[in-house]
Amino acid sequence: MAAWGERLAGVRGVLLDISGVLYDGGEDGGTPIPGSVEAVARLKRSQLKVRFCTNDSQKSRRELVGLLQRQGFDISEGEVTSPAPATSLILKERGLRPHLLIHDGVRSEFDQIDTSNPNCVVIADAGEGFSYQNMNKAFRVLMDLEKPVLISLGKGRYYKETSGLMLDVGAYMKALEYACGIEAEVVGKPSPEYFQLALKEMGVEAHEAIMIGDDIVGDVGGAQRCGMRALQVRTGKFSRFREGAVLESEPGSKSQPWPRDLKQTPCSRALLSGG
Repeated sequence: MAAWGERLAGVRGVLLDISGVLYDGGEDGGTPIPGSVEAVARLKRSQLKVRFCTNDSQKSRRELVGLLQRQGFDISEGEVTSPAPATSLILKERGLRPHLLIHDGVRSEFDQIDTSNPNCVVIADAGEGFSYQNMNKAFRVLMDLEKPVLISLGKGRYYKETSGLMLDVGAYMKALEYACGIEAEVVGKPSPEYFQLALKEMGVEAHEAIMIGDDIVGDVGGAQRCGMRALQVRTGKFSRFREGAVLESEPGSKSQPWPRDLKQTPCSRALLSGG
């Protein structure tokens, strides 16, 4: 623990991923990862600031928080940084009118946004909504614009639910990028601006924070490039076999020895042992 104590010196805030760290989602609402409810409670009773930073774009923030509260987590809407509300603010600030390729569960986050005569496309994890017809419609909207703007809520490759691995929005984002010859603007991890938003909302500087997640690219690599410390847990979509291939393709992501789960991370272990 001494080595970890040195690595964690000066940490004032903890950013927690949600899917794959707190719980594994599923059609029935999913299940908490063992020990995660207790670990969050201990962290929040400590002197550390705690914030939840997610790329979930299938649920509104209210729905996601309600689900987690029913599973026993101490969490409120004001403690969650999620991509849909952040995207809504960007659309308003820039006067953008989106064509929405999103899941119905998150559509309420865009109720106050003008979607007439679209001048951009917003793509999220649409799940079954990623049909050929819907993808082609988004493609046509972009191709009809003089200066096409594609905004993606995260760029994850895949995530894990109780039924297994699920393809994420990043694969569909890449398809539109390739077809249209453009580069998407990412609102969500690993975007530096998204991490900076979460840090600002938590009230700590990057060097004072640690990110805990299951994604070597979105959570660990993104946080490290912002000047934060980061830990990857062996829950959610973690696989030591897949991580090696990802690290080769993402040289900026540096993996630390993997804690088994949130309860076994150095922050939580210190608190659980009274340190």
